[in-house]
Formats: sequence, structure tokens, C-alpha cells
Amino acid sequence: MRKLSDELLIESYFKAKELKLSPEFIRLIETELDRRALAQKIKASS
Repeated sequence: MRKLSDELLIESYFKAKELKLSPEFIRLIETELDRRALAQKIKASS
């Protein structure tokens, strides 16, 4: 995950939600979003 750009990580999050991928995988992305302090961008985009 660390090799993904912030933008790609955010896109991956929305795509995972859209495709209804496993909750564990989505939580993994959310954890990385939190680590990078990008959670506010997600909330603003929702």
C-alpha cells in the first residue's frame, strides 16, 4: 500500500466500496488512509 500514490489509494477505496469487496480489504485501505491523514478527503468526497 505504501507504494500507491495518495490519489490512487483514494480511487482504490471508492472502487472497493463500489464493487462491494470484502470488509476486511476496505478496512485495510481505511487504515492506510488514516495513517496518511487522508480520511478528511474521503469524507469531503462522499
